[in-house]
Amino acid sequence: MPNTRLIARLDVKPPNLIKGVNLEGVRKVGDPHEFALRYYNEGIDEILYMDAVATLYNRNSLADLVKATAADVFIPMTVGGGIKTLQDVETMLRAGADKVAMNTAAIHNPQIITDIAERFGSQCMVLSVEAKRTGPQAWEAYTDLGREKTSKDAVVWIKEAVERGAGEVLLTSVDHEGTLKGFDIELTQAVATQIPVPVIASGGMGSLDNLIDIIQKGHADAAAMAHVLHFNKVSVADMRMAARAAHIPMREVA
Repeated sequence: MPNTRLIARLDVKPPNLIKGVNLEGVRKVGDPHEFALRYYNEGIDEILYMDAVATLYNRNSLADLVKATAADVFIPMTVGGGIKTLQDVETMLRAGADKVAMNTAAIHNPQIITDIAERFGSQCMVLSVEAKRTGPQAWEAYTDLGREKTSKDAVVWIKEAVERGAGEVLLTSVDHEGTLKGFDIELTQAVATQIPVPVIASGGMGSLDNLIDIIQKGHADAAAMAHVLHFNKVSVADMRMAARAAHIPMREVA
């Protein structure tokens, strides 16, 4: 069984790290590079940078931040927000990213998923999905930080994207994001049990029990968290200790 990954999610409105609730009502937290370095030193497995204003400005502006982070943070790094073309992907990879996360552009042009997978490898292409519950066992995929409807069933869309070449899925529950009430276990389970690629659960972590539940009940391969890290609610060391106590395999950290 592969190791479960702990991922620090850093939503950025350049030059600031921000945090909101349900992807809205954001407030400034600090310098994203400093936070990324701190989490790296504490033993986090991966860093996820998301440009929160990329749609507004029609571009991702995190290349300089990625380059600075890659100079002293030596774990996988994923970058998302406003990435639309193969050139955008190449720019981020050259800056030091290992993977790119794509939402809006993939929905508008599904062929880009295959193009990225063929050129850079499927492991580089992370499908980012912002899902809102529409009924029992039903969720709709959204774009623009959970504001724009797509009329796409989230689970059906994810299955299509994986068939097109997406090598990983970043699954954000807009309903749970920033609430500290726990991940959407039903959503994550509905996706993870139907696709052969890793699923990163994002949105809602507020306790160590939430982490254990999303792995054991939701079948997530990784958990992304923001608030509990940014505001020192739970430490990376505590997460690792709790996971091991629950017999969840984790990467060994020196």
